[in-house]
Amino acid sequence: MKLIEHAQYLAYNPGVTPKQGGLPGLDVLKNVMGSINLFGIIAAVGALVISAVVWAWGHHSGGHQAEQNGKKGTAIAAGCALLLGAANGIVAFFSAMGTQVH
Repeated sequence: MKLIEHAQYLAYNPGVTPKQGGLPGLDVLKNVMGSINLFGIIAAVGALVISAVVWAWGHHSGGHQAEQNGKKGTAIAAGCALLLGAANGIVAFFSAMGTQVH
């Protein structure tokens, strides 16, 4: 009976927790992820500018579909910038919430 209880305990708590510095190359991976995040933010800025231009062009030329697509692109680019900027906080929040699940 003791073996079954031990197996059940391991199924609920395998004892795995995140460890800082556990693998070689962790600093390189952090730099790569930071660079990808930066490229994403720069791309969001470019998408925001292009979408705003399409929005303005559609509005002034009477192209209602172009105007709507510009509005949609502007909202999507702004949302992407928000998520990219808040990525660390979002992951940290849900990681902290995940540690409280039992």
